[in-house]
Amino acid sequence: MRYDLVIFDNDGVLVDSEPISNRALAACLTELGHPTTYEDSLRDYMGSAMHRVHDLVLERSGRRLPDDFDEIFHRRVFEEFRRRLQPVAGVAGVLAGLAAAGVPYCVASSGSHERIRVTLRTTGLYDHFGEERIFSSQDVGRGKPAPDLFLHASAEMGVPPERCAVVEDSPLGVRAAVAAGMDVYGFTALTPAAELAEATALFSSPAELPALLGHGHGHGHGDGRDRDAADRAV
Repeated sequence: MRYDLVIFDNDGVLVDSEPISNRALAACLTELGHPTTYEDSLRDYMGSAMHRVHDLVLERSGRRLPDDFDEIFHRRVFEEFRRRLQPVAGVAGVLAGLAAAGVPYCVASSGSHERIRVTLRTTGLYDHFGEERIFSSQDVGRGKPAPDLFLHASAEMGVPPERCAVVEDSPLGVRAAVAAGMDVYGFTALTPAAELAEATALFSSPAELPALLGHGHGHGHGDGRDRDAADRAV
C-alpha cells in the first residue's frame, strides 16, 4: 500500500447524498427569493461548508440569509436522508478491504458532525468508522478549499500529510487536498472530470480505488483517468 492513511470525503464519496442535498438547497434558496437550480447548486456549493452558502448569497444579492436558514435546510434534508439515502455503491467493500489490509482510514467532511453521523448511520457505514475517525469542518477555522480540515485529520490520526491519500468528488475538496500536500483521487460520478483536473488521478467507480491506492508511484495524471467520466449521468 502506498499510503499510511486514506481520508474520505463523505457526501458523494461514501454516501450518495449530493443529489438529495443539492435539490433541497436549491429549493430552499429559491423559496427565499434567490433563484437557484439543481445544477447551480452543484456548481457553486457542492463540497462546501454552510458558511460558503451564506457568503455567496450575500455577495451576489446583498441580502443575508435568515438566521434560521441552516436549521430549516438541515431539517428538510435530514428527513430526505432518512427516507432514501443510500451508500455509494461499492464503497463498503473498499472500506472492508482497507481494514483487512490494516490501512487506517477516516472521514473528513465539510458537513457538520450531526450531518456526518446521520448519513453514515442511515446508510449502515457508521460501524466502519466510529467516533474517533470522524472529522468535520466544525473542528477547524476554515473549511475546504483551505487545507485545514485534512491537515487536522492527518494530525489527529498521527500520519504526515505526504503519507496520506484523499478521496474527493468536489473541486473544493481536491483543491484542499492539494493545498495540504496530499495525493488526491477524484471521483467523477457527479463532477465533470475537467473540474477535478488537479487530482493525482480520477476514477468513476469505487472498484477502481484499491488499485489506485496500492500501485503506481508519485503524482501522475492519466493512469486512473476515465476518459468517459465527464459524460456520466448522475
